[in-house]
Amino acid sequence: MGAGNAARTAAARFGTVGELLSFFWSAKRWWLVPMLVTLFLLGVLIVLAQSSAIAPFIYTLF
Repeated sequence: MGAGNAARTAAARFGTVGELLSFFWSAKRWWLVPMLVTLFLLGVLIVLAQSSAIAPFIYTLF
């Protein structure tokens, strides 16, 4: 099973996210993946900070 076949399998299994990862892999842009994961986690942190009981603790980080 080659890398191209694995990328196609991931794309079929994970939909849009899989297609994005498949593009990154085929276009040799796999180094962008950690940046996107970091941005996603920061977005999740911001959403949680707006409407949860842990908001005061998150605000102290910034």
